[in-house]
Amino acid sequence: MRDTAARRSRPAQRARALGAALLVTAVVGGAAAAPAAAAGGSSVRLPVLPSKLAPDDPCTAGSTQRATAVPWEQAGLQLNRAWQVTAGEGVTVGVVDTGVSTSAPALKGRVTAGGDAGTDCVGHGTFVAGLVAAAAQDGVRFTGVAHRARILAARGSDTKGTTSADRVAAGIQTAVAGGADVVTVSAALPGDSAALRSALALAAKKDVLVVAAAVPDLPDQPGSKDLPPRDFYPAASKGVLSVLDLDVQGKRPVGSFTTESADLAAPGDGVVGIGPAKDGHYIGSGASLAAGFVAGTAALVRSVHPELSAAATARLLRSSAYPADVPRLDPYAAVTAVLTRADTGGAGVRAETAGAPVRMPEDKAAGPIRRAMWPAAAGFGAIVAVVWLGLVIPRGRRLGWRPTRGGAPRAAESES
Repeated sequence: MRDTAARRSRPAQRARALGAALLVTAVVGGAAAAPAAAAGGSSVRLPVLPSKLAPDDPCTAGSTQRATAVPWEQAGLQLNRAWQVTAGEGVTVGVVDTGVSTSAPALKGRVTAGGDAGTDCVGHGTFVAGLVAAAAQDGVRFTGVAHRARILAARGSDTKGTTSADRVAAGIQTAVAGGADVVTVSAALPGDSAALRSALALAAKKDVLVVAAAVPDLPDQPGSKDLPPRDFYPAASKGVLSVLDLDVQGKRPVGSFTTESADLAAPGDGVVGIGPAKDGHYIGSGASLAAGFVAGTAALVRSVHPELSAAATARLLRSSAYPADVPRLDPYAAVTAVLTRADTGGAGVRAETAGAPVRMPEDKAAGPIRRAMWPAAAGFGAIVAVVWLGLVIPRGRRLGWRPTRGGAPRAAESES
């Protein structure tokens, strides 16, 4: 299946590479604002989203700057093509992060909070939730990947963004217990724990797909070279879909943490998203944001293919991705892939469709058309019969043929 996806994607990949070369690269640094690259080449300066706050820092204020052009990451993923198939209806995505603001305008009415996760002082969890499911707003062309999905907010950190294995594990359990179909985890921890393993086992038992950042977001003071590769958790755990971040040129950001065990790569450097208040936008970077794009795409797949298990959904996302050292996410290929029995796991096909014959939609106009054609067919048959009798009977008489009332007809006699 991957070879087929590779052949199908090469022309689109060349076109996308050309388009990416024309985009303006977003620059994210220590400044209070950074330009957000747009698909049309224009940019707007947006405030930079923090991933955590110091204990005495005030909560992140809402942004008044709005990104009115299509962001590069949205255009690069060709989400408008995937939305012709599905927008994530009927799927719930759990966001294990700093919380998700229930008052964020682009998510209004679609956030269910576990515990106190309905508030978000840092803003990071709301940003990720927006990448997953933000609805379109007037005058804004930024939209979440699965903008008709629902969000289940689960806290994986304290109120200022400090994480731990126990907090992340509790967040995963909350999301799973709340009915999430997909869970995205922003934290990338240096070690595993029994609590994490238990939470992931629960997710697997409940057929919930867990997506996680393969590495932490950029260090506070990134170095000039990439750091030595290593594994982080829960991304490196069995059954978790591990995601790396890419910039507008399809490369890893300089100074990033690295790993050799990532499953997918997605946009994550200088991407546009929403804040915890108001209707403005921020710009952010990190593998946690790339995981949000993958989680949103998983929601699209589980919406259009509810018969797929969590494991089969993960396999489909990997096999439909653009071939690369770390395969690159392709939402359109994922939602339009032709599934085989192996994809659905055979017995995993829904009961109402398993073994059922294929039936074409009923044509309500077919009955009247068939009835109207019967008189015409009868008339045509009568004409054929008359013509046949007019030609065959005279010729038979000339040859001496006479009809009989039984037995075989006499052979014609020759005249001397």
